[in-house]
Amino acid sequence: MTNNEKLAQLLFPDITKTPEDYEKIYPPRNLPEGARVARFAPSPTGYLHIGGFFSALVDILTAQSTGGVSFLRIEDTDKKREIDDGVSAIVSGFDYFGVGFTEGVTGFGTEKGEYGPYTQSKRVELYQTIAKSLVEKGLAYPCFCTADELTALREKQESEGALIKGYFGKYAKCRDLSFEEQEARIKAGESYVLRLRSQGDENKRIAFDDVIRGKIEMPENTIDEVLLKSDGIPTYHFAHACDDHFMRTTHVIRGEEWISSVPKHIELFRACGYKCPKYAHTPQVLKIDEETGDKRKLSKRKDPEAAVSYFVDEGFPKESVLEYLLTLINSNFEDWRRANPREDIAKFPFNLKKMSSSGCLFDLVKLNDVSKNVISVMSAAQVYENVAKWAEAADRDFYEIFTADPQYSTAVLNIDRECPKPRKDIAKWNEVKDYVSYLYNALYTPDFRFDEKLDKADVKAILTKYLEVYDPADGKDEWFAKIKDMCEPLGFTPNVKEYKKTPEAFKGHVGDVSGVIRMAVTSRSNTPDLCAIMQLLGKDEVTARLNSAISTL
Repeated sequence: MTNNEKLAQLLFPDITKTPEDYEKIYPPRNLPEGARVARFAPSPTGYLHIGGFFSALVDILTAQSTGGVSFLRIEDTDKKREIDDGVSAIVSGFDYFGVGFTEGVTGFGTEKGEYGPYTQSKRVELYQTIAKSLVEKGLAYPCFCTADELTALREKQESEGALIKGYFGKYAKCRDLSFEEQEARIKAGESYVLRLRSQGDENKRIAFDDVIRGKIEMPENTIDEVLLKSDGIPTYHFAHACDDHFMRTTHVIRGEEWISSVPKHIELFRACGYKCPKYAHTPQVLKIDEETGDKRKLSKRKDPEAAVSYFVDEGFPKESVLEYLLTLINSNFEDWRRANPREDIAKFPFNLKKMSSSGCLFDLVKLNDVSKNVISVMSAAQVYENVAKWAEAADRDFYEIFTADPQYSTAVLNIDRECPKPRKDIAKWNEVKDYVSYLYNALYTPDFRFDEKLDKADVKAILTKYLEVYDPADGKDEWFAKIKDMCEPLGFTPNVKEYKKTPEAFKGHVGDVSGVIRMAVTSRSNTPDLCAIMQLLGKDEVTARLNSAISTL
């Protein structure tokens, strides 16, 4: 038995499996040629970030577009940063948007798929098995350096002006310990971590083809990275290499902040004897800082929209957020949407190579515009269902009022909807309460602020005359014809163009007359079709509101 084999047995006496055993447990996937396997691998350290959701969506689209597999893996090896049930916060975010993975974690303690466990803390034996094999090959060793010694090492590198900082080369004091010294220190109970014995050369470079960014060249990794911490738990770098191999990941899609880690990851794959996956580094999700006008990363502390839960709480439809993210993910999506205004986004021909390599701006104003378009083409029944579901969780008082008569509320939402040019007034469900409040007596507060250019006497005359001709059975054409007929006797013109030519000849035009009626009935200067509103309110309510308005003049 060689010294490396003796050391491996000393370090891992309870590990009896071999890497070959795991190759049999996790065989290559039986997928069509060209199918891609991608993973989203967050840590359960808090809420689901919109940048993470952005990356996850790219993973899912990549798998779907190639007939492959996407899976959710939870990387929970850093217990200091983990929060209680952080997994549920992540999973619930995906559930709200109807975004699902083929495999992986499905909730707290639940998962699906043949390549699990999909939670890293449950795969420790696998990591230690691979670590043991690296020790046997002389590619890993125990490091006994204390925190104080590592601090002193960094300070020495600073004082010497070292271009590369870290545990490597002449600074790696435990790299060349004899087996006898290693054995003595282990048996003495000294604490240690397991490090990679890097084969990198600081004078050499590696190159890899990034699917999004093209060819990237970087110096080789020379750092003896920690593989296992002192408690035997792997570092992120080592665990992800093992998992991506045995879960048969073909494409590692992640944020551009990970580009600098590629050399160490490539070396880890090679040291373990694994084929490297393809890398695709997505752009960061940025926003314009309101104070400086500069671009910056979305901040968990400063920006409420950084959390996916923000969009749930505000009541953005899941379709709107997905639609907007697709405009950031693929530059040709908006052209496709214009050509296919009512097509399901699942039919969009996603292409990973058409992602921009520069940071993409997350713009809430544009999201609102996208959302208005999305909601405008929904049926009244769809809008009712979504509003009711949101209000049940977020606004119980409104929920009780809104759902008391589903047929009435659906009719309210159907005004100027399901027509060739639907209105685009609503961007999110929390706006609906105010938008429809004048149609519910429990929410309505009269506010008769008539156009200041009109005399009170003229306003009163318009309302008094309208009460004489008002008929709830009138259709839109009959209703508007009566408004026009009222104009001339009251000093107004039924012709807007005529008023614009000679405004001094009239008190106003037909729009002013209908505007007075609109304000009296709804306390709004801008609403959907007023005739339809009045038909829904009914004769008694409309008459009462008109009389109430007259009494205030």
